[in-house]
Amino acid sequence: MKKVLIIGAGRSSTCLIGYMEEKAEIYDWRITVADRDGGMLRDKVSERSRVIILDIFDEDQLKMEIEEADLVISLLPARFHPIVARACVELSKSMVTASYESSEIRALEKEAKERRLLFLNEMGVDPGLDHMSAMRVINQIREQGHEMVEFESFTGGLIAPESDDNPWHYKFTWNPRNVVIAGQGGPAKFLQEGKYKYIPYNRLFRRTEMIEIEGYGRFEGYANRDSLSYLEKYGLEGVKTIYRGTLRRPGFCRAWNVFVQLGATDDTYLMPGVENMTHRDFINSFLYYNEHDSVELKLFHYLHIDQDSDVIEKLKWLGIFDKTKIGLKEATPAQVLEHILKKKWQLSTDDKDMIAMWHKFIYKDRDTGEIKEKTSSLIVLGDDKVNTAMAKTVGLPLAIAAKMILTEEIKLSGVYIPTSREIYEPVLKELEDYGILFLESE
Repeated sequence: MKKVLIIGAGRSSTCLIGYMEEKAEIYDWRITVADRDGGMLRDKVSERSRVIILDIFDEDQLKMEIEEADLVISLLPARFHPIVARACVELSKSMVTASYESSEIRALEKEAKERRLLFLNEMGVDPGLDHMSAMRVINQIREQGHEMVEFESFTGGLIAPESDDNPWHYKFTWNPRNVVIAGQGGPAKFLQEGKYKYIPYNRLFRRTEMIEIEGYGRFEGYANRDSLSYLEKYGLEGVKTIYRGTLRRPGFCRAWNVFVQLGATDDTYLMPGVENMTHRDFINSFLYYNEHDSVELKLFHYLHIDQDSDVIEKLKWLGIFDKTKIGLKEATPAQVLEHILKKKWQLSTDDKDMIAMWHKFIYKDRDTGEIKEKTSSLIVLGDDKVNTAMAKTVGLPLAIAAKMILTEEIKLSGVYIPTSREIYEPVLKELEDYGILFLESE
């Protein structure tokens, strides 16, 4: 009997746990799901599986649980993966995650190979499905003898059209904190027509691209922080353009830029007096003093917002001008903004979310020399606020990869992301059984 330890039972874990429990019946596995929140565990785990309260900072408990496992699946926030990974190396256990491969995990490559362990990262949706679906098409183009010229890729976690009931056309479908601080930590870097391009954070949400996905209308995309690293990861050295970005509905980025320009997304300092602040006080704290002008007037004047702009409707709908108590004792501006947004952007019980992904491949035909374009798109809809599209597209690729490691369909050792055919082809094939299917056109 093989034993699997799943660490983390957050909002993206539902489909992964369900899949692993279903396969446990077939392969005679024993599943243990661990989280520091005991209430969260029983909501998502069946009676067939073992549940434990786990504090990953309790080194003895963490090692004891890892030592009992044949494979560790970590759904913790990315910053905690190195703690688990180091324990896995010490105890000679393989590990899979849905998070970006960090430098700390990459540094374990030599030890992982020596111990014949696999540390497979970026097995979620973005990163994850984006890599696998892109590499499948890129390799098809190459195998036909064509030359890749440009590559663009966008992904977004959004609200499904039937649940879209607010002027932002958005609700939280994953970690709200990550939404608030998205794009910080350095400029967006990409390659366009052979030229290196950079977008600083203060301009990020004003330089967007418009994208159309058949049947689902128009989206706008803003640049991810680092597209250049994917030149090597995808074997695209020599292409003229590489650009990876995030999708939102049109109008979102212009309105979100208000918070960026105010400084309301800053997470580097604590604001004194938060416990006595209202939403209106919070916004006013970033504006000049004038005893006669209203907060609204000062904001619109400061950021040159026209009185008939649809940005105003979005801001008022959020309640940022209301005299509602924030409800926190101490917080950074980003934490205050997140707290305000969570009052309005939470999924309702019957809401459905949506994952949208779109790739564009430009290549030169080997026979004619013509420049041709191919697109690949994915839309996944959630079932409700628990069985979300985000949970499906994060959890299922991760779970399928875990199954393949346990059944020895994947025999790699070292530190990987899913750009290898050995990983992406069988994962994408099985995902089609769950309705996760890419549509291609040329």
